[in-house]
Amino acid sequence: MFRLLEELRKFSPYDENERKNVEKVLSFLVNSENCYDRSNLEGHVTAGGLICDKEGNLLLNHHKALNMWLQFGGHSDGSGDSLSVAKREILEEAGITELKLLSDKIFDVDVQVIPENLKKKEPQHFHYDINFLFLVDSDKFQMSDESDDIKWVSLEKAKILIRPIDTGLKRMFEKVELVLQTMKNQEM
Repeated sequence: MFRLLEELRKFSPYDENERKNVEKVLSFLVNSENCYDRSNLEGHVTAGGLICDKEGNLLLNHHKALNMWLQFGGHSDGSGDSLSVAKREILEEAGITELKLLSDKIFDVDVQVIPENLKKKEPQHFHYDINFLFLVDSDKFQMSDESDDIKWVSLEKAKILIRPIDTGLKRMFEKVELVLQTMKNQEM
């Protein structure tokens, strides 16, 4: 079973922003109750995954409620196994079951402020987002009712689709470039 606290303590942040995110998540896990449940109105751990193919294309999700392009992911619903949560969310949101985890390590750590949602009676809170990188062989997917659109895009197109202030996805895209370059070098 994936143990988030242990994995975060071993995690090597990509940049200073991600280092601060890791510190925030660690502090939240150590100092809060119900860290994995939406009942914690301060915030909760969420998990997701960025999906790519061998050519470096990414499968992105245009989230209906948030009206923005994102990786797949969602709430932990009480589970402390962030890797299983990420796989579950990908299955629910894209219908994909055949995933190859490119590393058994965390790929990215982000902390996001989620605005107040009056319909759900949720105050502004934080998502402590744990992400993994997955490789797929097939370009097949199914769109869920949580999405307005799902599509395969090049890494360059993905950079254009996201909001300029989305530093987490920008960082993940930079990391994907490094991973793909490493994979390409290993094939040579």
